[in-house]
Amino acid sequence: MPHFLTEFMEALPSETPFVGPEALERQHGQGFLARLGANESVFGPSPKAVAAMASGLEDVSLYADPEHWDCRTKLAAHHGLTPNHIMMGEGIDGLFGVLARLVCDHQTKVVTSAGAYPTFVFQMVNNGAEIIRVPYRDDHEDPEALLQSVGTYGAKLCYLSNPDNPMGSWILAKDILNMLDKMPEECLLVLDEAYQDFAPADALLPNNFIHPQLLRFRTFSKAHGLAGLRVGYVFGPEHLVRAFNKIRNHFGMNRLGLTAAMASLDDKEHLENVRRQVAASKAKIKHIAQAHGCNTLPSATNFVAVDLGGDGTLSQNMVAALAKRQVFVRMPMVAPLNRCIRVTAGGPEAMNVLEQAFGLALQEARSS
Repeated sequence: MPHFLTEFMEALPSETPFVGPEALERQHGQGFLARLGANESVFGPSPKAVAAMASGLEDVSLYADPEHWDCRTKLAAHHGLTPNHIMMGEGIDGLFGVLARLVCDHQTKVVTSAGAYPTFVFQMVNNGAEIIRVPYRDDHEDPEALLQSVGTYGAKLCYLSNPDNPMGSWILAKDILNMLDKMPEECLLVLDEAYQDFAPADALLPNNFIHPQLLRFRTFSKAHGLAGLRVGYVFGPEHLVRAFNKIRNHFGMNRLGLTAAMASLDDKEHLENVRRQVAASKAKIKHIAQAHGCNTLPSATNFVAVDLGGDGTLSQNMVAALAKRQVFVRMPMVAPLNRCIRVTAGGPEAMNVLEQAFGLALQEARSS
């Protein structure tokens, strides 16, 4: 049989970095009653976004503007920047893929935290990069250790998510500024701000902050509730942002996604309502966990890391036991983070399902 793939591509696995809830439902032969594993917003998109999409349905026969000018202009006003500082993409994941193709080859070294967002690693490895993993410190990403590894290995990229996935922790904006002050000039900081809408004020860089060694990535998939439309953006120095034009999928964005994103930006009331509901749900998750002798970690995201008090085996058993009871959650995959399961904020009905299932699932997990 002829080999059409390159030797490098032949060696890569064909699996996706995540097993989706739909695949798990097919495996289990039943649907989930509580979908609490993907950090989506069950509180839905803005009513203004829904209305804008409804008004735009007749135009879906037309391609979206490949320059995404209207959306970039609106985001520029939101940030106090110019449209030339901003590039749209198919969620942060899609933009990571473009970044990897722009900067990675078989000599590129990339520093990240051991257990941090795996799709970033997936994209970098698939373009030949060598990954250097730095342990978390007290369930937080460790800026000092990341910086040290950048210097030791001569890394070209350094990844940091703030707030963090999968632990929900955060670092202060001043610590990020300190990283940039000490970063070797040949290294670019990739700052994943997917959960910034839930972060405390002292964790946030100014909305218009630009630095020559910084790219900031954001999404409409979390607080804005548009995960299924795949709308993300990157902002930073003009010359770096403009480079995405070299290889990005210029017609990859859809009209309805861009329309919804622009309308959602105008609906601050909905965003505040989502924050309130997420906070209430996180408090409920904490109550459920503590009722069964488990602890929860402080969270600046739309999910909670629940410490089961065991190890990765217990967490795997718990994820499986909850799935049997039609509750979908996930877990970190690296010790010691994997002593936790990760539970996304959900509405009252989902929380009731979780409350009914948690104790029995934990009992089963501990006896497995």
